[in-house]
Amino acid sequence: MPTISINRDLLFKALGRSYTEEQFDELCFKFGIELDEVTSDKLIILKEQGTERSAGASEEIIYKIDIPANRYDLLCLEGLVQGLQVFLGEKQFPAFKVVPSVTVPQRLIIKPSTASIRPHAVAAVLRNIHFDQNTFSSFIDLQDKLHQNLCRKRSLVAIGTHDLDTVQGPFFYEALPPDSIKFKPLSQSKEFTASQLMDLYSTDSHLRHYLPIIRDSSVYPVIKDSNGVVLSMPPIINGEHSKITLDTKNVFIECTATDLTKASIVLDTLVCMFSRYCGDQFTVEICEVETPEGKIHNYPILKNRHEKISVDKINTMVGINEKADEIADLLTRMCLTATVEGTGSISVEIPPTRHDIIHACDVYEDVAIAFGYNNITKTLPKTNTIASQFPLNKLSDQLRDQLAQAGFTEALTFSLCSKEDISEKLRKPLNSVPAVHVSNPKTLEFQVARTTLLSGLLKTIAANRKMPLPMKLFEVSDVVVKDSQRDVGARNCRNLCAVYYNKSPGFELVHGLLDRLMQLLEVPLDQSGSKGYFLKPCEDATFFPGRCAQIIFAGTVVGIVGVLHPDVVTSFDLNLPCSALELNIEPFL
Repeated sequence: MPTISINRDLLFKALGRSYTEEQFDELCFKFGIELDEVTSDKLIILKEQGTERSAGASEEIIYKIDIPANRYDLLCLEGLVQGLQVFLGEKQFPAFKVVPSVTVPQRLIIKPSTASIRPHAVAAVLRNIHFDQNTFSSFIDLQDKLHQNLCRKRSLVAIGTHDLDTVQGPFFYEALPPDSIKFKPLSQSKEFTASQLMDLYSTDSHLRHYLPIIRDSSVYPVIKDSNGVVLSMPPIINGEHSKITLDTKNVFIECTATDLTKASIVLDTLVCMFSRYCGDQFTVEICEVETPEGKIHNYPILKNRHEKISVDKINTMVGINEKADEIADLLTRMCLTATVEGTGSISVEIPPTRHDIIHACDVYEDVAIAFGYNNITKTLPKTNTIASQFPLNKLSDQLRDQLAQAGFTEALTFSLCSKEDISEKLRKPLNSVPAVHVSNPKTLEFQVARTTLLSGLLKTIAANRKMPLPMKLFEVSDVVVKDSQRDVGARNCRNLCAVYYNKSPGFELVHGLLDRLMQLLEVPLDQSGSKGYFLKPCEDATFFPGRCAQIIFAGTVVGIVGVLHPDVVTSFDLNLPCSALELNIEPFL
């Protein structure tokens, strides 16, 4: 949940009235946000008296407000004030308009070379805008908040804002070799190549976090104007030549992205929040974006969507009993213009600032917020139910108890692991493992979701080698495997794994543990496999040749048991023999 810091005095001035801390805290709660903390910053103010200057201290009260992660429109002073004023019924929600250019529309041409790194871009122009120090700071701060939140630290979208009067369109978005890109970056006095910038910002506390996004690429994205002036090198830094200042009157906004939908949302949010400062309020000038295929698209879209919802459905879902016109009023207070259509339905107009509304359930939630969760009457359910433990969890707990009684110690390992843990270390090629990969892993230790519990237990033994022998560990947890039949492309499986580590393999102990588990599950030994289980010799690269068997139950392979291959043992920094058992317990329910 992002937190924004707002100057209290500026906030109350924009709202048109003052509140005590308790009153504002209550207002935030009603609106669905939270006043998290109140702090103060001391400022030194210089006062002129004739030809002399004296310094005086002033204290700013800062409100730190927690904003729901999906409410991008509340991440700045302008959006927060607009939302609160509409909620209080003091103002109507504005109508945002896109207008054509009075001359030739600005055009951003995307070159095919960008396809390999950041293929998408959108753009817009804010005309005759007026900045003061406070609005300028808010404009910059909103970009930073969007970068950290919706843009996923610039990996999905990077925002660039430029003084349109200092550059000449049309603009070109292309990808070039690092050494061929040379420009003066923001706040620098000399030119650097893109390669030099990577070295320059490698120690910068702010920008160094974004360098890995493009550093290993053979080409870097760059935006130039028709004169070859570099506006920005997304997602790292803008150019000094086109930087915006308090005197800027026309702002050219470009967003480069790996996700076109996210880029459009970011652009809509930014222009909606600050078009209020344009000469013609709440209007945004269209920009043309030419794709590599030659197609022309106009941005921003600023589309008002419509959703038709049932009054009865809302009352049932929220737990209230309100009339259609009362519900329409509640929605209007949440910046969703609603009109009653007949007695049973409401037409809701969703503005371009509310991209968080993607389903009727989101509309129901806004009704609940506006109505007030504390005002919803508590009622007893109309049906009686008897709670019971989820069968799979109940079986897991019972097996844990029995494994502990058998002398094994339970371990709890990470659900994510490195690629090597489930492939190379287990002597299996990675492409043969149905693993779900993490698209943007933070470390090499968390690259994939585990497909086996064995790796985690072996790493646990390696971390506890000083403990006395024998070491007997077990875990009953989920693994994740790919499954094209599931809507998410993967499924969880509840596995049981036990490992015995000693000076001798102890295979008979692990085999005995398996027999004990089957006895407890009331699964008989049956070589036909129709009613019980049996062991079938097999060859598996993870296990020692001739010392491995599949566990067959009801004609299906549910697990494996055997002595681990010496190479597997040494790959986990162990030096003694090890036996292991792993099986899927779900078929035994």
